[in-house]
Amino acid sequence: MRRDPPNTVSRAGGGARGRSARSVVGLIVVALTLLVVLSTLVGPESLPWPATLAILLHEMSGGHLAGMPCGSASAAECRIWIEIVWDARFPDLLLAVTAGAALGISGAGLQGVFRNPLADPYLLGLSAGAALGASSVYTFDLAPAGRAFILPVFAFVGGLVPGTVIYFAARSGRNSPQTLLLTGVALNAIAAAVLATFLLYNPVANLSVNFWLLGGLEYATWSNDGLVIPVVLVAGLLLVLRAQEVNLLQLGPDVAQSLGSDPRRLTRQVVLVTTVVTAAAVAFAGIIGFVGLVAPHVVRRLVGVDYRRVIPLSALVGAGFLVVAWDIAQVVIRSVVIPVGIPTAFFGAMFFLYLLYRRSSRSRGVGAP
Repeated sequence: MRRDPPNTVSRAGGGARGRSARSVVGLIVVALTLLVVLSTLVGPESLPWPATLAILLHEMSGGHLAGMPCGSASAAECRIWIEIVWDARFPDLLLAVTAGAALGISGAGLQGVFRNPLADPYLLGLSAGAALGASSVYTFDLAPAGRAFILPVFAFVGGLVPGTVIYFAARSGRNSPQTLLLTGVALNAIAAAVLATFLLYNPVANLSVNFWLLGGLEYATWSNDGLVIPVVLVAGLLLVLRAQEVNLLQLGPDVAQSLGSDPRRLTRQVVLVTTVVTAAAVAFAGIIGFVGLVAPHVVRRLVGVDYRRVIPLSALVGAGFLVVAWDIAQVVIRSVVIPVGIPTAFFGAMFFLYLLYRRSSRSRGVGAP
């Protein structure tokens, strides 16, 4: 007989814990909002901050607020400032928020179903698959006139290939979570080898695709943002709806099944959703690593291990992490915008080493909190 699954979060002190979690959620939302607004001031071109904020308010309100956003600047200069703030910087920031949220929820979902805190969307080989799809456009000089459209399409399809393999491997039900993760690592290596062959075949393509491979956000446009945002919202909702089952899975597959959950079906569903959302993000934002690894760990430190909170908050923390990386990429080298994947790799790799050291210390029984 099917039993109703209990709440896996302890009820002792639940009221105080709930209030604390709501406070953390509010602080994260406010901090992310302020971060995005202030990030419009960051860029190679130095603009007056009152004019920048006024332009943002003017455009977001459809012209109803801040009627003279540029102050005493000439009309021609004001048009340039609006183009920089609203048409150049803000779509990049919006894509950074969306891609960071996509990678954050993907990392949270994968870490939950694989019960492995080192799981990351890129372990499924999605990044290398998307890079392979994009590089083929440059390597074989496909559709030069329509490259702005065809590049994300090929990247999206390339990212879906390894995800589809992982999905059917999970669907068979004969493979453990560790086997699925190692399958993703193998697919990642295969795609990287083919990608290297492509770039050797046509070295000129290396110059064209290199910035995209490191996560440049250079394809951010209002239309591209409009394509990615609905995918992330739907994927986030689907993962949140499965969050309680992910909580049960932390007790072990046998216990979860005895409480009415189907661990195999849950793993397949989460792998499918994270495959689609990560491929969508990588298709437009390029290769950005470690966001899906860092965000869930930070959230669990703040609000605990309840995935009903971990999954949505990982989206917010992932978005904030990528926006900070975007800010650093704008200013770290004067007059040069570096790929956003460089700061995420730098800080993410240090965080990864910290996690490895912490896990090693725990296994020896020393130094672990």
